[in-house]
Amino acid sequence: MKKINLGKNIARLRKKNNLTQLRLAEKLSVSDKTVSKWESGGGCPEITQLPAIAEVFGVSIDSLFKDEPQGIAIAGNILVDIVNIIEAYPSKSMLVNILSSERAVGGCVPNTIIDLACIDPALALSAIGRIGNDENGRYVLSEMQKHGIDISKVITDSSAPTSADNVMSERTSGDRTFFYSGGASKNFSVEDVDVEALDCKMLHVGYVLLLDELDRHDPEYGTKLARLLHKAREAGIKTSFDVVSEESDRFKEKIIPALRECDSAIMNEIECCKVSGLSPRDKDGRISIENIKKTMESFIEIGVREKVVVHCSEAGFMLEHSGKFTVVPSLVLPKNFIKGATGAGDSFAAACLYGIYNEWDAEKILEFASKAAACNLTAADSVSGMRTAREIDKMFESFERRKLERI
Repeated sequence: MKKINLGKNIARLRKKNNLTQLRLAEKLSVSDKTVSKWESGGGCPEITQLPAIAEVFGVSIDSLFKDEPQGIAIAGNILVDIVNIIEAYPSKSMLVNILSSERAVGGCVPNTIIDLACIDPALALSAIGRIGNDENGRYVLSEMQKHGIDISKVITDSSAPTSADNVMSERTSGDRTFFYSGGASKNFSVEDVDVEALDCKMLHVGYVLLLDELDRHDPEYGTKLARLLHKAREAGIKTSFDVVSEESDRFKEKIIPALRECDSAIMNEIECCKVSGLSPRDKDGRISIENIKKTMESFIEIGVREKVVVHCSEAGFMLEHSGKFTVVPSLVLPKNFIKGATGAGDSFAAACLYGIYNEWDAEKILEFASKAAACNLTAADSVSGMRTAREIDKMFESFERRKLERI
């Protein structure tokens, strides 16, 4: 009998069903001390008790002995993107024609989780967040459901509309500008995540600076997000988070607390250097690997337990807690390859999460993430360009990589 798995699964299923140890004990005609011993591994039920335990939880007896939770949960902002393709961004007070416009999913949760579902359709995935009770919310849920994603933990908020983003994407370069309406995602809070009932190996949360409730101050952990990450880690779940780019001075205040409570942090060069105060580029606009590395080292010193990942158009960088620093240049893409860059950062993050989940080495993770990001660029919206892991590798097997100056 797998005693350890059985005890952990009884505890997880009890909490998932909102039962105290005493209430479960009453249902099984045993003492609460007996239930406590089962859950702590100090004892285990008799074989004759297993059918009753399975019946209480509404599961099979076999599932009581299953291995550690698998899969990835993505929590945070859920929104709809209105993607507008334009020739170029206009100067102030000037007009530009919108060449095309279409609706698509957006935000950390739909972008990242649908990318993961495309990369590996067999991966167990669950979405956590808030939507409004409106057509946009129903649209986002249906798009995630199409990919077999568990949406049972998404809350419908009757007090606010589904968050929305108007995206202006330049046709040639793929550069984009976002006009964001916070909506229901602003109300997403620690209380919305039942950490003890999560059945996953990893929890990824994003975006810091766009989640008003999670960005709020917490007297013990610094921010509510840091509290959430701490609770997840205590439950044995690997944690990571992502950030949104904005023009503000809030980065240190909101990001440093999360760095103390995460296993991995993923962000772009602008976001990470907003925390350190170093410039991500030199006076000629070239990426400063030295400053990127110094910033990543400071994140490890602050408390990141395993990996810091930073990405930019030129390369991907990973610093591991061991001190190993890996740089992988981006792919050289042919002219007119880019159809849009909405969600490119999320696709890079999704591929990193997939690599971390599968315990790949740093170079393999960054190589795959750069391919996934390039795959994303083949579509105007945030997810339509994504393919399976095998298709991604095959698609870019003959592509060369940029030449990048090393420190």
